[in-house]
Amino acid sequence: MKKMQRRAIICMAFSLLLLLGLGVYVYKYINEGTMWVSYPANKHIFNKGRIASGTIVDRNGEILIKNSSGNPTQYNQNKAIRTAMVHTTGDAHANISTGANVAFSNKLVGYNIITGLYSASGEGSKITMTVDANLSNVAAQALGNRNGTVGVYNYKTGEILCMVSTPSYDPYNPPSYKEAAPGTFINKLISGRFTPGSTFKTVTAGAALQNLGNIKDWYYTCHASDKYGTYEKDRVTCYANTAHGSVNLKRALQTSCNCYFGRLSNKVGSSNMKKYVDAIGLTSSYNIDGIKTKSSKLIFDDNDLKLAWAGIGQGEDEVNPASMMMYMGTIANDGVQVSPKLIKDISSSSLLSKYNYETTSNEVIDKSIATDLKAMLRNNVQSSYGQGNYPGLKLCAKTGTAEVGKSKQPHAWMVGFLDDPENPYAFVVLVENGGVASSVAGNLVNTVMQAAVGKR
Repeated sequence: MKKMQRRAIICMAFSLLLLLGLGVYVYKYINEGTMWVSYPANKHIFNKGRIASGTIVDRNGEILIKNSSGNPTQYNQNKAIRTAMVHTTGDAHANISTGANVAFSNKLVGYNIITGLYSASGEGSKITMTVDANLSNVAAQALGNRNGTVGVYNYKTGEILCMVSTPSYDPYNPPSYKEAAPGTFINKLISGRFTPGSTFKTVTAGAALQNLGNIKDWYYTCHASDKYGTYEKDRVTCYANTAHGSVNLKRALQTSCNCYFGRLSNKVGSSNMKKYVDAIGLTSSYNIDGIKTKSSKLIFDDNDLKLAWAGIGQGEDEVNPASMMMYMGTIANDGVQVSPKLIKDISSSSLLSKYNYETTSNEVIDKSIATDLKAMLRNNVQSSYGQGNYPGLKLCAKTGTAEVGKSKQPHAWMVGFLDDPENPYAFVVLVENGGVASSVAGNLVNTVMQAAVGKR
């Protein structure tokens, strides 16, 4: 009798283990089945390492990539467009890891847990992206043979409309890794990190408004150079040794006064600076439909001089361009940050044919602070950059000429947004080693944003 009981207990234990194993399998099948079928060894959807199904189009239905098992991968017929879009779409050889053809391969194959890989057409899924191929081409042509990146983002819907990175290449004729110029296979908007220069003063201004009450009324007299500590070399200097005189926050942002913002950074303090950049998501990695952005690297030292340079956007600061674009969109959207996305729709002939992406939004800046920052960024354009350089655009912006070494030209930045309900677009423009930002990046911004609102 005891022997039968022991056997029954053993059988019950094995049954429970079987049920447990089945439960784990079902859980993994539901959550990881897409990864299983999209593994490159699956010859049903991969041909010699090349994905063999699925189509990618832009927001207007323009074909960007068409994968096929029987034919080579096809790209847009226009060489300029396919070259401009390659960092967004990727290529057949998976040279760009964040490209849609790689990052969305599990979605391209048309898999679902009910029908598996079956589809009536046998061609996988069609992914409609949020990007506009023609706008991206305008941005790429404006960048020309210079290295850098351009991004445009709808701060109300989260849709990324433009994502361009240079140097680029024609996906029909990709260079070898040995021949390619540095950065060719990196999407700099998503995966890059650069010294921000004076664009970062918008962050320091926000932290000051958050923590220092009536800071808008604090004046500081700039003499072009400001000494920290006992050593003569320990100084913060303004660009071109310009003495800005007595300035408040609005005037200091307009004139991009290093001396003011160095002292302001110390008034805010290292801990409050860190809290603010964490709160606005600048040090986070954004998830764009499964593609992770590179997080910014920001160090706020208790040393007064180092903290001053950090608040100015120099020193050890390095920011991700997409993160700065998101910050601008947050200011434009009254302090509410809307999560970014690249996928507009996924359709296939399988039983589960539609893809619905829900954006998330969070208030990360007080509305009153966003309103103050918006007014100051608008003043920059009207009083410093010249509204006439941006005809018809209600532009709010900040330039940055980021020093990256004595022997190198500075990076030219411009970040900002349109304060326009019909065209709610935030942008970032970076020209590596481009020189003075107001002329280099400013001209590029006008070209791209005129195209974005359909004026070109």
